[in-house]
Amino acid sequence: MKRLLIAAAALLLAAPVLARGPDHSKWETDIQAFETQDKASAPAPGAVLFIGSSSIRFWKDLSTDFPRFRVINRGFGGSDLDDATAFAGRIVTPYKPAAIVLYAGDNDLMNGDTPEQVRDDFVAFVGRVRKDQPHVPVAFISIKPSVSRRALLPNILKSNALIREWASRQKDVSFIDIVPQMVDAHGEPRPELFIEDGLHMNRTGYAIWTAKVEPWLELHAKSAEVKQTPNNEGQ
Repeated sequence: MKRLLIAAAALLLAAPVLARGPDHSKWETDIQAFETQDKASAPAPGAVLFIGSSSIRFWKDLSTDFPRFRVINRGFGGSDLDDATAFAGRIVTPYKPAAIVLYAGDNDLMNGDTPEQVRDDFVAFVGRVRKDQPHVPVAFISIKPSVSRRALLPNILKSNALIREWASRQKDVSFIDIVPQMVDAHGEPRPELFIEDGLHMNRTGYAIWTAKVEPWLELHAKSAEVKQTPNNEGQ
């Protein structure tokens, strides 16, 4: 009996630790920086929101790559999918986006998540943002095959397949597949698309993403198009 009581006490002590879940606090500085930026110059509602991990954060030429659309970049650090969900109330809802483009997932896999967990975290993200905007279109850019994370490729492909399948059954949820253009004839990541770290892309890599995302914006983000004035028509 004494042993049972000790075991029960140990479980009770461990329960709060187990219940806490992922620690999102490490991104608080990044999120506060976005909020400070918004206070200084608040984006107009109805833009296209790009959100996710460092592949979004390093997409510095979003406005140049998509000149027809108003865009907001809210990529932060080496974040996971569930980080975007955790901060949606602060870096999604306030912008009332016309559409959302999300990239994340390879950090999740690197940190030990299964493809099923990655899929479920994307499902949770869509559910969270649609609490505030029930009909907002959401696109998931497929998890990229990178040189430095070649070992993750089987799980990357499985995650992508699971997300594609789920998205195909939803209204206004899209899967944008960039994998075929980012691998060679043997299915290996193309080194020429990456900077020296073999993880983050160069302009050639982003050109592939731009070409794949733009048709989706044309279908789902018409209201975010830059308004033409008599002075800039035809320019």
